Amino acid sequence: MSFIRSAEAVVHELHGGRFVSYVRPGTGSRDLAAWRVEIPAATAGPTHTISEEETFYVLSGRLRLTIDEESAELGTGDAAVAPAGSALTVANPTDRPAQMWVTTRTGLIARLPDGSAITPPWAR
Repeated sequence: MSFIRSAEAVVHELHGGRFVSYVRPGTGSRDLAAWRVEIPAATAGPTHTISEEETFYVLSGRLRLTIDEESAELGTGDAAVAPAGSALTVANPTDRPAQMWVTTRTGLIARLPDGSAITPPWAR
């Protein structure tokens, strides 16, 4: 069993977001990765196709998630599930920052429309 303190979190910045990684193999997890992502106001990440299922829980603010062709605006306390293989876009269309908690399996690969692939360090 591992207990992860906030001081052990590792921060990564990508596509305008701030990813604060807590649960990952480096902190004792074998199968799961979990992080808090902070998304500034008026920011949209690129559409990407995910190799693993991801779950999302909005901690604060409002976010628009698009999973394949379906979009929804989510507020504090709302959650979503994106199946493996789905195209995903996360945007904050508001004038205030937002935060959400994300969980997936380790080894997640995100494929961008140009064919490039990202293996996020917070998910390995």
